[in-house]
Amino acid sequence: MLKAFQHIDPNSADFRSVARALTVVENNLAGAAQLLKSLTFNTHTPVTGVTGPPGAGKSTLVNAIISNLVQQGKKVAVLAIDPTSPFNFGSLLGDRIRMASHFNHPDVFIRSLATRGSLGGLSAKTIEMTDVLKASGFDHIIVETVGVGQSEVEIAGLADLTFVMLVPEAGDEIQNIKSGLMEIADAFIINKADREGADLFINNLKKIIRQNNDSKLPIFKTVASKNEGIDAIANFILSNPQIHNSRRQLLLTQKVYNIIQQNKMAGIDKKTLQQDIAKATQAGNFNIYKFSEEYVR
Repeated sequence: MLKAFQHIDPNSADFRSVARALTVVENNLAGAAQLLKSLTFNTHTPVTGVTGPPGAGKSTLVNAIISNLVQQGKKVAVLAIDPTSPFNFGSLLGDRIRMASHFNHPDVFIRSLATRGSLGGLSAKTIEMTDVLKASGFDHIIVETVGVGQSEVEIAGLADLTFVMLVPEAGDEIQNIKSGLMEIADAFIINKADREGADLFINNLKKIIRQNNDSKLPIFKTVASKNEGIDAIANFILSNPQIHNSRRQLLLTQKVYNIIQQNKMAGIDKKTLQQDIAKATQAGNFNIYKFSEEYVR
């Protein structure tokens, strides 16, 4: 499979090989590390993040954006992340249904994945899976994340362009923008803008933007279900392919730290560790800190 992925023709739309590569990486199957190290990245492929609270219409919006970009001759990949149940660790992966109209399009690749308990709205493997897509010849990558409020800072590190999506019914939630979402947004999208109170909500948002001395932060009004306002967003994406993203360094630093940590722990088997601890405790005078220091030597 690794050889098959390495020889993908970016223009051949070999989505089966891409899907297999994503499965290997997502589930950390045999060959995942080698596959990732073999990737040749297209660093010019822009990544657009779409985040916001549940029910804001993110999937409907992304579906409309896909249609617009495809009509302009672009090849688009989407990672749609659904929440995982804390009880049975299952996920509905409902974006497969909401974006069904694009599944057979030769220039659209859609992959749903679950957070699997990861905080911040991203799956633990989203960065690696995005890198696989960057190596697969797509013109644009869209990451739709679980809307979990202020924990969404992860997407700001991954995406070149981050849209924060809200609805007029957000009400008091607009106050949370001051303490979280304002820092990650490159633009706001007010969806369902045909509903009562939308203009008042947008005016309040503009005031908050001015208070934060970021008057250039754009606000888009959309009714995604009616395909209204989508052209402006698509044009904004195409005209701002790579906004300077200083936050990416923080995300990559944490990711590299995690990778180094995993590599350092690779030779430690938990069952063997348990047996060694049992022997050490039976010997008496067991000190967990001395044991830990000596164990990794």
